[in-house]
Amino acid sequence: MLVTGTDTEVGKTVVTAAITAAAQAAGLRVAVVKPGQSGTATGEPGDVDAVTRLAAPLTGRTLASYPDPLAPLAAARVAELEPLELYTAVDAIRAEVDKHDLVLVEGAGGLLVPMGLRPSGEAWTVADLAVSLGAPAVVVARAGLGTLNHTALTLEALERRAVPAGVVIGAWPAEPQLVHWANLTELVPNLLGALPAGAGAMDPGVFRRSAPGWLTPDLYGVLDDWRTWAEDAG
Repeated sequence: MLVTGTDTEVGKTVVTAAITAAAQAAGLRVAVVKPGQSGTATGEPGDVDAVTRLAAPLTGRTLASYPDPLAPLAAARVAELEPLELYTAVDAIRAEVDKHDLVLVEGAGGLLVPMGLRPSGEAWTVADLAVSLGAPAVVVARAGLGTLNHTALTLEALERRAVPAGVVIGAWPAEPQLVHWANLTELVPNLLGALPAGAGAMDPGVFRRSAPGWLTPDLYGVLDDWRTWAEDAG
């Protein structure tokens, strides 16, 4: 399952951790793979480290890391490092499929960010990876203004490639305003979950116990009634 987003900094990593926690609570063996991690020059933990802290997947792997905070292909070129080849990534991910019940693949930025190169020398994207793997996608979206257009564009791009997809709100505000409720109404037909703002800062034990309640059964959670959820959230 591919976890992508409408943009960068929308909550992909925390959503990946939540799906991991919910799936493991359901008894699944979970691997998390990050094909391309950029911005590692500061020495801060990468996204897989964050998922491991929050949800402790059975396996966590980063296939390629680059120091500059750029799209992975651009970061590889700036650092004069070898770009990640598409089928190298596909083979590495499929190797984890053989050993786990669920493999979550976290993208970088949005769906069409250049990730690496094909053998032909052409750039490939997270969308290309989803097609090559035959994997469904989870689109992480913002709750606020602008999200409807960005989410619709991302879902349309996936639909054109015959990639099944649903949406998770990456950070639902503690005090939602009219725009958030209006967006929720529009997103509900495709909505598979909503995480509270600040979920990534939770104690890991609390995070793991709470995660199933943020996600629908399609993502191994227990959230099955958006009307009741909205009443509780309000």
